Amino acid sequence: MQIYFHTTKLQKLCNNAKEAVRTLGPAEARKLMQRLQELEAAETLADIARVPPPRCHELTGDRAGQISVDLQHPYRLIFIPANEPIPCRPDGGLEWDKVTEIEIVEITDTH
Repeated sequence: MQIYFHTTKLQKLCNNAKEAVRTLGPAEARKLMQRLQELEAAETLADIARVPPPRCHELTGDRAGQISVDLQHPYRLIFIPANEPIPCRPDGGLEWDKVTEIEIVEITDTH
């Protein structure tokens, strides 16, 4: 899967293990790198498990349209589909097996 980043600061954090450890701590940085490798290795978003450990799922409410994967509790990696146009099912839901590009938006505690 192709991965883009919302900001250059976020790109630097995600692409530099030393920066990730410095900013997030060793456990969180290790989990971030693991999740990024999983996303990069996947052909489509459907290849990412929706049950633990990654627990990839769509968010709701004011975060509708965003997708989350677990990092080290309580933090999550938040991203959006970056395909143009965004692949949707007839009912309006996201067509996971056609999402081949994502944009990392943030690392945060969504609770």
